[in-house]
Amino acid sequence: MPTITTIQDLKDLHERRVPRMFYDYAESGSWTEQTFHENTTDFEKIRLRQRVAVDMTGRSTAGQMIGEDVSMPVALAPVGSTGMQHADGEILAAQAAEAFGVPFTLSTMSICSIEDVAANTSKPFWFQLYAMKDKRFVERVIQRAKDAKCSALVLTLDLQILGQRHKDIKNGLSIPIRPTVPNLIDLATKWRWIAAMAKTKRRQFGNIVGHIDGISDMSSLSIWAAESFDPKLNWDEVKEIKKMWGGPLILKGILDAEDAKMALNVGADAIIVSNHGGRQLDGALSSIRALPAILDAVGDKVEVHMDGGIRSGQDVLKALALGAKGTYIGRAFVHGLGAMGGPGVTKALEIIHKELDTTMALCGETNVADLGRHNLLVPKDFEGQWQSP
Repeated sequence: MPTITTIQDLKDLHERRVPRMFYDYAESGSWTEQTFHENTTDFEKIRLRQRVAVDMTGRSTAGQMIGEDVSMPVALAPVGSTGMQHADGEILAAQAAEAFGVPFTLSTMSICSIEDVAANTSKPFWFQLYAMKDKRFVERVIQRAKDAKCSALVLTLDLQILGQRHKDIKNGLSIPIRPTVPNLIDLATKWRWIAAMAKTKRRQFGNIVGHIDGISDMSSLSIWAAESFDPKLNWDEVKEIKKMWGGPLILKGILDAEDAKMALNVGADAIIVSNHGGRQLDGALSSIRALPAILDAVGDKVEVHMDGGIRSGQDVLKALALGAKGTYIGRAFVHGLGAMGGPGVTKALEIIHKELDTTMALCGETNVADLGRHNLLVPKDFEGQWQSP
């Protein structure tokens, strides 16, 4: 086992141990992948202010996200098909998050079901919802999340129409899966993954199959999934979903100041500045570059979180110092899961926490609540001199 000190180390192991089609699913964006890449590279444009001769003892990364205590302001983002990166992946990730004291968000398109995750954890987790044409399904899955004692609903707004991801098409990653010959050859070399998957019964979308009339297997699911996302989703429907849920609502996929104001108007408890990991509108701004304008637009009227491109604790610090009240990691924890299962998720969290704690201290701060713009050196043109619409 190599010495693991960074998320990149976990990513390298992930690539070696998981079938190419599933690794590519996690590590890719839409079209040219410009936004996917800039999500990470734009963090590099921000510099940190080193401060010295400051008492660094008694440091704390603890905080709150939507009123819930967290060991650091980092949540595990909803990632579809996590259970194909490692057997029982969503359960393992949820358990690791619970033990570490950070929120876990279960995707609608998870392999392990809401009930599976609830039965294998002891604290409430968050559930992510896609708006679907099938309103009965939406009502049922929200009720299932309530029954599982989920403590927040994360409604994704930026997937009304699916962005084209070239790698998935070339790998035959569809429903049902149609692997290519090269991927079948690659699959035969992933004996760890095969052995783990052979031991689990969870190999299809647990929140869908068996919970929709006429959907009993992957073949019938393929027809439903191709036409399921609701292109008519609007702010009135968001209000209806909020009313149906009745608990804390987080709106994910906000990338424009005007949409942030709309989210505020419908009563969101928090918004997530996100471009779906660069997997939807290629050419959109990176999340970290879009964050300042959105914070300017809504101020402290709604809790603003950020998702996209975070690969280190320094990235977390930069987002918090710009004004975000919470952050999300998706690929970072998936790399850990694919590399080492549940312990890999824990390792990813440990890496990010250590980097956050150390960087905070070297910036002269002892509490994440005290982070601010004074800790950063931000380029004057960081937000871009774009022509107004």
